[in-house]
Amino acid sequence: MPAVQQLLFPDPRPLVERLGRDFFRGLPESPGVYLMRDTSDAVLYVGKAKNLRKRLGSYRVANPERLSRRHLRLLRVVARIELQQCADESSALAKESELLRTIRPKFNRAGTWQAPSRFLAWRCFEQQLHLAVTETPDPNWRLHGPMGRGANLLRALLARLIWIAVHPELGSVGLPVGWFRGRLNPEIAIDCGSMVEQVASNLEGLLFGRAEEFCAWIRTRFPTDLHPFEKAAVEADLQFVTDGLSTF
Repeated sequence: MPAVQQLLFPDPRPLVERLGRDFFRGLPESPGVYLMRDTSDAVLYVGKAKNLRKRLGSYRVANPERLSRRHLRLLRVVARIELQQCADESSALAKESELLRTIRPKFNRAGTWQAPSRFLAWRCFEQQLHLAVTETPDPNWRLHGPMGRGANLLRALLARLIWIAVHPELGSVGLPVGWFRGRLNPEIAIDCGSMVEQVASNLEGLLFGRAEEFCAWIRTRFPTDLHPFEKAAVEADLQFVTDGLSTF
């Protein structure tokens, strides 16, 4: 059995020392938001979680290699944590957004100001699927939203996935310049040929709650000799889309 190197100085656990082990053991495994407060009861940080026990458990150890300096400073001044359980992850996200805009905690960076609403827009034109992100809905386009800043990320992920599905023989190497890193023009067009209606149908299915069908369709388009690196990249994009669709 290989020897395990012991830490000379164990990482500090300020929240465990302050709140006690029973606090972490009793956390619910449910979606919700958490408010970290200081000794004067001022809110320092607001976060949301799909699983409160798992999320807050990540704060037990103040490991400088895993947490940013900002989070390390935060953990040193938290006196108590308030929990608000929610029905699901979407409700938790909405509650978090409301609290961030209302309270504007000093340790939160994103979400403390209302960002402009964005829509993911798509349409079929001849044999092309057009994808865009817009703040102004256009009745000539199909829309998903409103969304926040994640609309651009969602479009970049979908562009890569649809490209791979339509052009499996080209793979990631054949992606248009910049697409692999999410650098897209304001409106892009993907040549789909005779598959354009099938592509649009699967995209709509994803955005209207049929994520498993979309993922299955993408996987059926994999060539048998797809390189393991490319397959892993596509699977990562699929996971990101399906896990984060409600939070983009």
